[in-house]
Amino acid sequence: MEYLIGVVLAALVCAFATLTGFDRDRVFYPTVLIVIATYYILFAVMGNSAPALTVESLVAGLFLVVAVAGFKKNLWLVAAALAGHGVFDFFHHRFIENPGVPVWWPGFCMAFDILAGAFLAVLLLRRPVAAFPAG
Repeated sequence: MEYLIGVVLAALVCAFATLTGFDRDRVFYPTVLIVIATYYILFAVMGNSAPALTVESLVAGLFLVVAVAGFKKNLWLVAAALAGHGVFDFFHHRFIENPGVPVWWPGFCMAFDILAGAFLAVLLLRRPVAAFPAG
């Protein structure tokens, strides 16, 4: 069920962004990536785990760096990082012990991230580069 909810929510968010024009600005999807990456920090705080907070902060920092690089240079980095975060969600529990992560989160976030990354990739293929001027 979490996969279905993740797919539906991602589709709604991406469609809303397109219909309102939010995604015409190249900062939209990098911001989404940064927000997505910081949820695991929130879960570490909720789980009262300093070790998880440290590791999750480092990982989120890497995604933040990619989001900024993608914003500045090439939005394909952001599309890849969104999808990559979805893959990360699938394997997260094997590498990082974070007691605050809800049981349903990895499946939900994986579905959301991969669809959002794919949606951005489709936008990049369909829209001319001039539609996303560099910042």
